[in-house]
Amino acid sequence: MKVVVLAAGYATRLYPLTENFPKPLLEVNGKSILDYLIEDLDKNPDVNEHIIISNAKFAHIFEDWAQKSNYTKPVTVLNDGTLSNETRLGAVRDILFAIEKCNINEDIFVLAGDNLVDFSLNEFVAFAKNNDGSSVIVNYEESLEELRKCGVMVPDENMRIVSMEEKPQNPKSNWCVGPFYYYRKEDLKWVKQGIEDGCAVDAPGSFVCYLCEQIPVYAWEMPGTRFDIGGFDSYEEVKRTYKGIVK
Repeated sequence: MKVVVLAAGYATRLYPLTENFPKPLLEVNGKSILDYLIEDLDKNPDVNEHIIISNAKFAHIFEDWAQKSNYTKPVTVLNDGTLSNETRLGAVRDILFAIEKCNINEDIFVLAGDNLVDFSLNEFVAFAKNNDGSSVIVNYEESLEELRKCGVMVPDENMRIVSMEEKPQNPKSNWCVGPFYYYRKEDLKWVKQGIEDGCAVDAPGSFVCYLCEQIPVYAWEMPGTRFDIGGFDSYEEVKRTYKGIVK
């Protein structure tokens, strides 16, 4: 299994803090956001590589970080060639870029490099490996305002996704899909097919909206809290409250 981290965004809502520095490497209580994520997944014996997808503006900063890291599994930094928020490929195209560039032919765990959780993501990996389809992490969200900012899925009685919509004005459920996705190797072909079929490419959840209409995709309810670091307020809040993974 390969870990694929989406880190090619430009984090314009955090300018000037991220104008010349990538958001996933911002520190939270003395450690970068990315290090919290990789340290957790590096412990998983099924993981054989961490792939960080960056852009031409920040790739050298991630490469410096990778050279200084001391993980048991190799870290590969990919440069998707973009230089601005206006010319970015979008998360779904970045996933395809990684699959093709690294000739991936195994399961992948795709995650956003700007979200933290207070539980081990390896719990989700264990769940996903036992399913007959790809899987996502969800949480029950009561706030209408928050639901309108995320992907919202409708499950059946077995938590298989019946339908999903990105940032709906009228959410059909309270199940919010976080940016953590486990795709089986046999499902990777759908990434390219989805783009060719007109799947939206900017938000990573857009591919799940497409995929769940083609094959079984299952949802796992997170046992803790997800911290989405978007703007200054959320960044300051996570610095005040985040304690890392609960042991």
